[in-house]
Amino acid sequence: MKQQTIVTLDLEGVLVPEIWIAFAEKTGIEKLKLTTRDIPDYDELMTGRLAILNEHGLKLGDIQEVIRTLAPLEGAKAFLDELRSMTQVVILSDTFLEFAQPLMEQLSWPTIFCHDLEIDDEGRVAHYRLRQPDQKRKAVAAFRSLNYRVIAAGDSYNDTTMLGEANTGFLFRSPDNVKAEFPQFRSAEEYDELMSLIRGELAE
Repeated sequence: MKQQTIVTLDLEGVLVPEIWIAFAEKTGIEKLKLTTRDIPDYDELMTGRLAILNEHGLKLGDIQEVIRTLAPLEGAKAFLDELRSMTQVVILSDTFLEFAQPLMEQLSWPTIFCHDLEIDDEGRVAHYRLRQPDQKRKAVAAFRSLNYRVIAAGDSYNDTTMLGEANTGFLFRSPDNVKAEFPQFRSAEEYDELMSLIRGELAE
């Protein structure tokens, strides 16, 4: 009997713009443009982001205001709709529920596993809570333990353990430094190219 399949996708950089880059452009704070494409250690990255928010007196509402102006990347909704018509899809993201909801609505509410934020009484981001460390890889491992065949796609350092744990992993629109460091993963730049790679795996 053919094994059932789940496709797991990263969110930012794959389906929607990088939220922190958009916020950096709005505020003019260059250091907020750093992402997991630049800093592999997520704790180091988030600790730095929270320090910058506190330094500038920026609150959750300021970030959410920018998020409400964002839309999925061009072609992302059609890609995701087609993919969901073919197989189960779960988004595995290191974003936060407080950021993700407006974007999930625009994508017709796909399933997403992510983290959440601790917000103080004045609306400041006090801390972040990881649902669990290395949650992308662990989710893929759990799906495989349930006898699913997993195809994964992501763009950044924090996706590579997920890609490695999956039966098949693809990089999508990754920067050259990530592609050079992880040449074992085939890479795609456009949605039709990624869809073709996934279709090839689903046909096996």
